[in-house]
Amino acid sequence: MISGIVADIQRASVHDGPGIRTTVFLKGCPLHCAWCHNPECIERAPQLMYYPEKCIGCGSCDKGCFSGARVICGKEMSVEEVLKEVLLDKDYYGTDGGVTFSGGEPFMQSEFLNALIDACKAEGIHCAVETSLIYFDAEIFRKVDLVMADLKIWDDELHKKYTGVSNEKIKTHFCQLSELHIPVIARTPVIPGICQEIDKISEFLKELSNVEKYELLPYHPLGGAKREALGIEPDGFTIPSKEFMEELEKYVFIRE
Repeated sequence: MISGIVADIQRASVHDGPGIRTTVFLKGCPLHCAWCHNPECIERAPQLMYYPEKCIGCGSCDKGCFSGARVICGKEMSVEEVLKEVLLDKDYYGTDGGVTFSGGEPFMQSEFLNALIDACKAEGIHCAVETSLIYFDAEIFRKVDLVMADLKIWDDELHKKYTGVSNEKIKTHFCQLSELHIPVIARTPVIPGICQEIDKISEFLKELSNVEKYELLPYHPLGGAKREALGIEPDGFTIPSKEFMEELEKYVFIRE
């Protein structure tokens, strides 16, 4: 029985691909993006998250936390257990929705991911994957209906500085996806204070015929509470202004 470590399953999501979706967050990621809003998904192993503001001082930690102050993020689940959760939303997917496998980096659990996709496709469910594109598995990519991938920073040295990895493989994998004619929604998180050369990213993506859309995602601080719960220092970044985002809108595109 194939199993993997799941951080969370969010039902009725409208932010992880088209339509209404079930998003399955898999733990584990080789990138360590300085602004990561899912820091609980970086480590593959289950982790304790502590929210002191929820603690009621009951003294029963050894029996399990009843207030939600101590949470274990990460649960081993089988393909069948995940599929059971996904199928709860199937009637709401319509023609556009489906399941999205996210993380973390879902390809870190490639055997589990592959089996999950097979199980969902057997049920006629649209499958999308959110990935950093640091890995490339053509067998899996050929099965999915949509890929959502980031090109975070154009300059390789800056990419290494802020994510811990080179972006050369990522750029190559974008091109390989184009050769496979797999639909892609490309995105760049906009992080004030970092020179991301979004104009160059946009031009690069326009040359790839399979990139259906290029989006800019403004930094948000939603990962702050989770970083604190994990005992990680604040990332120190700020939300970009509305005016700054409007200046960058000329670089986004939707392919006709």
